[in-house]
Amino acid sequence: MKVGIGYCNEEDALLSGKKVAENAITKSNIDRPDLVISFCSGQLDHNEFFKGLQSVVGNKVPIIGGSTIGVITNYCLSYEGYPAGAAVIQLDTIRTQLVVVDNLDRDERLAGIKLAKKLAKEPEDNLLLIFYDSIKIHATNDTPPTLNASSPLLEGIAQELRSNVPIIGAGVMGDYDLSPTKQFCGSYVGNQSVVGALLAGDFKPYFRIMHGCSPLDGVYHRITKIQGSNIYELDGKPIVEMIDELFGNQNWRNQNPVDLLTIGKNFGTRFEEPKEANYVNRLITGVLPNGEGIGIFEPDFEEGTEIQFMLRDTTKMIESAKRNSTKLMEQIKTEGRKALFGMYIDCAGRTAKYLNTKIEEASEVQEVFNQYNIPLLGFYSGVEIAPLLKKSRGLDWTGVLLVLAE
Repeated sequence: MKVGIGYCNEEDALLSGKKVAENAITKSNIDRPDLVISFCSGQLDHNEFFKGLQSVVGNKVPIIGGSTIGVITNYCLSYEGYPAGAAVIQLDTIRTQLVVVDNLDRDERLAGIKLAKKLAKEPEDNLLLIFYDSIKIHATNDTPPTLNASSPLLEGIAQELRSNVPIIGAGVMGDYDLSPTKQFCGSYVGNQSVVGALLAGDFKPYFRIMHGCSPLDGVYHRITKIQGSNIYELDGKPIVEMIDELFGNQNWRNQNPVDLLTIGKNFGTRFEEPKEANYVNRLITGVLPNGEGIGIFEPDFEEGTEIQFMLRDTTKMIESAKRNSTKLMEQIKTEGRKALFGMYIDCAGRTAKYLNTKIEEASEVQEVFNQYNIPLLGFYSGVEIAPLLKKSRGLDWTGVLLVLAE
C-alpha cells in the first residue's frame, strides 16, 4: 500500500484539483492510483475541482470525500481561503467496494438500509468508511439548519449489515454558515448522498476518539419535552430560559451553533468521576423561532433521557489530541505492526479561530505523525462517526483519528 498526500490553496478549482493530485502522486511515487480520498473548501467549485483530480488520476479511479471547512496534512493546516487536500492510494493487497445512495434527505434510515444491501459482505471485512451530506435544509436568518441525522443512518446500516465491522466517517460541511454541501461519489459529484467504501484485506484499522468537554456541574436534567432534534423542556421547565440563566444573558441566542455550551449524555456510571470517553455530546445548533426551544445536531435523545450541560474545555481538548494520538501510535508499534496512513476527522468547532485559542489541537496530531513519518490527511467536519462503547455513533465536538496498519 502506497499513500501520497497532496494539498493546495488556490481559488482556481480546476487547477487546485490538478495540483493536489499531482503533488500526492509525485511525493510517494505512486504507479497506479486505486482510490482517492479528497476534500475541498465549500468556497470552491466542486465540479471543477473534481475534474482537476480526474485529469490526473483518470476517470476510472473512484474519488470519495466532499465539502470541508478546512484541510489538515502533515505540514499544512488551513481553513482560510480555498484549502483542498487528497490522499491518493495504491491499494495493492486491500480490496474496496464503493456504493452510493442518493435522496438521503428523504429518509436517513432507509438510505442506510439501501447502502448496506448493496454491499457484498466478505468474512474478512475490516472497515466501512462513510461520508454523507450533513445539511438537509440550510440555515437562514430566522431558523437554525435542519441536519441529516447520523443515528437513523447508522441504525439502517447496522440492521442490514449484521456484522461487527467498524464504521468510521463523517457528515461533511463546507462552511460555518451551514450552507448546502457536495459529496464525491466515486465518478461524479452529488448532494444529499451517502457514500460507503467497504475495505477488506491485509490490514488492520486502529482508531481513537479525541474529546474535550466537561460537565458544567454534577447536575443531571431529564428531558420532558422533545420532538426529533428539538428540545423544548428540561425538568418541566423551558430549556431556553435555563440556558439564559447559565449565560446570564440572551446573547447566546444569536449563535448558530452555540459556542461554549453543549448537551451531553453519560453512558458510564452516573456517580463516578466523569470520564470523557463515556460521553456523547450534542452541539446546540441554535434557538428555535420565538425562543420555544433549541435544536441539537442529532435526534437520538428522547423524552426521559437524562442529560448534563457540558462546557467545551479547550485545555482538555488539546491534551486529549496529544495523548490519544501518541497512545495510538505506541499501540500499533507494540503490536508489531507498521502504520501506513492516518485520517483525522476533526469537528469544525475545534479550530483555534472558532475557539479563540493560540494552539490548533490538530497540530498535536500532526506532530505525532511527523515523528513516525506517516502520511496524514485530515479535514474539518460537521459530524464525526466512530465506534463508541461497542456501537458506531455520530459524535459532536470530537476528533476521530483512524490509522490503517499492515
